[in-house]
Amino acid sequence: MSTAGDARAAELRAAVSRLRRELAAHPAMLRDRGAAEDELAALDALIRAGEPEVSRLRRSLLLLAGAVGSVSALAPALGEVRAAVDSFGTGAPRGVGAAADAPGEVPLPRRPLDDS
Repeated sequence: MSTAGDARAAELRAAVSRLRRELAAHPAMLRDRGAAEDELAALDALIRAGEPEVSRLRRSLLLLAGAVGSVSALAPALGEVRAAVDSFGTGAPRGVGAAADAPGEVPLPRRPLDDS
């Protein structure tokens, strides 16, 4: 399935584009700038290729956060990428571990209460 008409994909592409522009314009020397630029290019290609895997999107987000997450000037653009990735959901198959009141969310394991 192509993501060409998918609003989520359009939102993610716009967020990736904004972060790429802001990273390119950021004047400071960033140690992981190259890694961030490479990951943004890979993320853009992934979106263009079709329905991206949520786990791959989350991996890209983690790499980007590690590379530029400490740069406050880039935080709003990185936040947009995160929100766009979040719009794709958790990636868990429907009905597997999903809570009835939170579709798509995987509940945390619960420890039984100790009665002693």
